[in-house]
Amino acid sequence: MPDYDALRDALQGAIPFNTHVGLEVVEIADGRGVVRLPDEDHLHNHVGSQHAAGLFAAGEAASGAAFMGGFADHLGGITPLARGAEIDYKKLAKGAIDATATLGEDVTALLEQLDSEGKIRFPVQVEMTNSDGEEVAAMTVTWHVRKNS
Repeated sequence: MPDYDALRDALQGAIPFNTHVGLEVVEIADGRGVVRLPDEDHLHNHVGSQHAAGLFAAGEAASGAAFMGGFADHLGGITPLARGAEIDYKKLAKGAIDATATLGEDVTALLEQLDSEGKIRFPVQVEMTNSDGEEVAAMTVTWHVRKNS
């Protein structure tokens, strides 16, 4: 079984931009990742809510955490890259925001496809909620993964 705590700790400081924004990797599990966007004045927009760019960063980071959790035993032999993303801002995001990502694809099937084709592409769904549990944004991040040569 993968050491998800070690993965979480490794990811926490691995991406300089995410560190700059102050994102906190809360959880990495099997196909699941949770990242928290803090409530800081310098991250707000002109109406005092979380800036769209901060929400996007949290969602993309959470999708990466979910990817890592799902592919934990194979990370040394693959290279992942976020290939595209769509985000839907549903309401003003006030306070700290949790981005929870879920890998909805069957990892075994993806690994078989990766083995036979050398690359795969799949979506990761992200839900962003405020401290009251209200959804403030939803995101889909498409990941491209290739086998290392």
